[in-house]
Amino acid sequence: MEPPMGKSGSLRNTLVRSLVFGVLIIVFRFAYVITITGESCNVGDFCFFSLPETFNFVVAGTGPGASAIAANDVVRATNGVDLYTSKDWIKAVNFYSSVFQELISEGHLSPDSKSLCVETPSGQDVYSLKQVGVKDSVGIFKKATRPLVIKALPNRVPFGDSTFDFVFSGGGRFDKVSRPLELTSEIERTLKPEGFAVFHIGAKDTYSFNSFLELFNSCKLIKSHDIDGFFSSMPRVREVVLKKEVEILLGRVGVAKPKSINKDSANKCWVPDHKQELVRNAERLITEEPLKPWITLKRNIKKIKYLPSMVDISFKNRYVYVDVGARSYGSSIGSWFKKQYPKQNKTFEVYAIEADKAFHEEYSLKKRIRLLPYAAWVRNETLKFEINRDPGKNGSDNGRGMGRIQPFGGGGGGNNGGDVNEIQGFDFANWLKNTVSERDYVVMKMDVEGTEFELIPRLFETGAICLVDEVFLECHYSRWQRCCPGQRSSKYEKTYEQCLELFTSLRQSGVLVHQWW
Repeated sequence: MEPPMGKSGSLRNTLVRSLVFGVLIIVFRFAYVITITGESCNVGDFCFFSLPETFNFVVAGTGPGASAIAANDVVRATNGVDLYTSKDWIKAVNFYSSVFQELISEGHLSPDSKSLCVETPSGQDVYSLKQVGVKDSVGIFKKATRPLVIKALPNRVPFGDSTFDFVFSGGGRFDKVSRPLELTSEIERTLKPEGFAVFHIGAKDTYSFNSFLELFNSCKLIKSHDIDGFFSSMPRVREVVLKKEVEILLGRVGVAKPKSINKDSANKCWVPDHKQELVRNAERLITEEPLKPWITLKRNIKKIKYLPSMVDISFKNRYVYVDVGARSYGSSIGSWFKKQYPKQNKTFEVYAIEADKAFHEEYSLKKRIRLLPYAAWVRNETLKFEINRDPGKNGSDNGRGMGRIQPFGGGGGGNNGGDVNEIQGFDFANWLKNTVSERDYVVMKMDVEGTEFELIPRLFETGAICLVDEVFLECHYSRWQRCCPGQRSSKYEKTYEQCLELFTSLRQSGVLVHQWW
């Protein structure tokens, strides 16, 4: 007689289905943690393949054949490779370990230091700190890699004031922070007085290095030197050691002073040597009046040495372009700045200042451009706005003449048969001082039909000129007319020599200004 098999087979099938169901739950849970949350497991979560909070690694040797061995579970990368045994991980750990050992020998770091590594995706630097004996160490990044790195945004470091003795940023990652001032403020807040902050950055010139130092309010420079990097994209890095002082150091000796501006009084700003050197390296001014300025413009543009083509502008908090006398979008913003100005992949905030109402509607359709529908002037007041009919210059948009402002009762130039309207003028220098700061990168183009002879002195008088990194200035004078050989335009009273004096005074004051036509 055959034994009954139905009952045992049914039990076996039930067990198999239960096991498969359990495996599916585990797989779905793991997939959720990895793909949905975008990070490894949080404390208390149920998931697999997470690195235990208590773990030990052994890095054998420091040469090319060194290997990392996990005493406990190993986190695996998405391609299946053990992250903590990969060559890149070992190379990074060895590099950072040697860096930290040197900092310990110099007294900038100790085994008792409570340490923070910022913007560290996988935490090699955190692990290296633990390897050299600095056990109380943690990293932060936008995605967590526990237990080495916790989740945190650069502008919201999740620790209290004066928490850390040591803060580190490696791999040139600080160079890529979108708003570096927010991160440096958080670093200074969480760093203890007399604590040290060490950065590995890619600053290759004095402009970028000083821009980096200007981001800090309460840290002074201790040391800066170049060292060999550990990856091909950054073979040399600049290591900068800063120390937090008890007092705020703005303007004190030994600290990179920003272009300080007193908003309530007239003053001249301090122009550092590295900016004056840039001015000396700029293209030469055209000393002889061009007979055909409209042709000279095309030739001169090819000779202009743009500031971003000479230096690294990475360590600025914001990037701002101000077009004073913008006219239509295609006049200069769309045709020149957007296409030709070397922006080093930075996103610029664009301000268009244009009093002519004929162009205002166009800007309402342009995203990320802020229109100021007023006339840039030396104070807030109502002005006369004249649309000129000058046959000597075909620089109009859709046949519309160039606009020029005059205060009521003011002289200067005659009416050229144009329309005259009332518009609102505003104190441009005061607006600039309240809109940008010394830590921003500011480019300004100015084409204001002769008003530059009032605006530029006002910018100097208030010190606002020192907030501008690069200026493209069209100076208006009684020039030769294209239509009528041998005749000068009667629209402007100034001479070319007076324009040249204006450019010369700007450069002598350390302002990188270019002749525009």
